[in-house]
Amino acid sequence: MATTVGLSTHIWNNNAKCVMLLALYPVLLLGIFWLCVFALGLSMAHQPAPGVNGSMILMDSANNLTIEFAPLLIAAVAIWFIIAWFSHTRMIRKLSHSHPVTRQEEPELYNLLENLCISRGMPLPRLEIIETHARNAFASGIAKDNFCVTVTRGLMNSLATDELEAVIAHELTHIENRDVRLLIVTVIFTGLFGFLAQMVWSSLRYNLFFSSGRRDRNGGGVVIAIIVIAVVLWLGYLASLVMRFALSRRREYMADAGAIEMTKNPEAMMRALMRISGRDRIPETTDDIAMMCIENHVPFLGMFATHPPIEKRIRAISEVTNTPVPEVTDLPPINKEKSFSAQRDKAQDSARENPWLIRNRRKF
Repeated sequence: MATTVGLSTHIWNNNAKCVMLLALYPVLLLGIFWLCVFALGLSMAHQPAPGVNGSMILMDSANNLTIEFAPLLIAAVAIWFIIAWFSHTRMIRKLSHSHPVTRQEEPELYNLLENLCISRGMPLPRLEIIETHARNAFASGIAKDNFCVTVTRGLMNSLATDELEAVIAHELTHIENRDVRLLIVTVIFTGLFGFLAQMVWSSLRYNLFFSSGRRDRNGGGVVIAIIVIAVVLWLGYLASLVMRFALSRRREYMADAGAIEMTKNPEAMMRALMRISGRDRIPETTDDIAMMCIENHVPFLGMFATHPPIEKRIRAISEVTNTPVPEVTDLPPINKEKSFSAQRDKAQDSARENPWLIRNRRKF
């Protein structure tokens, strides 16, 4: 568990997948544009030509329009990625509702992060906190100058110091392994499809429920076109989700292994996972952020799980390191007078000032 067998291959594969996703993105977008044009032609034609000839005419029209608009679409993709490259930090912060903290504000947490980075010879990433009682953490960033580790207030106030250290080591391993870069690319890759699909769905609902009295004789065709386009977009979005799920849950096992290699404390990693289990969901955030977290519990049969079950992760740590799995009843209580008491007081002050935290208060 403490070795790095296959790590270079894992990092190489992550980098290759990033390049592949970025390269295939405009191709996929052009393909979806072609399908939308073809579907629109089918629904809007008053008297479509019968048989194969009619389909060939529509296909030729779709080909011509796709070729005509290809430079514009490729330029739009380039602009999108430039914006995402320089603005992904603000995007992630907005989606997760996190805020940056300084060493003066969180000295103990900074010390844990800094000591681990020194032990690995890593540049110190930024540190951010989400003011929620959920227990979770994630790393983000694409390059050395914008890597970031984000933890929730609930995680800080609910884990022992060695457990929190294990979680931070887990996130630093994601940065080392380039998992973070690949995750950010997939979030950017799928984000546009989700936005377009939701926009078309909104237009579809408007046409179905609010514009029925104003439709002309082609109104039904317009609605059919919107339905077909929405289906095409959702298929594209689902295809991107499949690619997202194909990122391999093995990355979490490797990050757990990397955390144990850094801390030399497999029991702390297991205890941290046990305390996080079932309390990982961050309120008012997105699935993209949940996918990046140390835990993303999916209750529906694990069908769309992006992480392996915590029970399997704990069992893997125990079996490989020959460390007994801690009993739930044996988890020691967290003595807040000795661990992060200042942070707890700040969280309580923030809760009194923040109505959102008051509404979403949870007891642990």
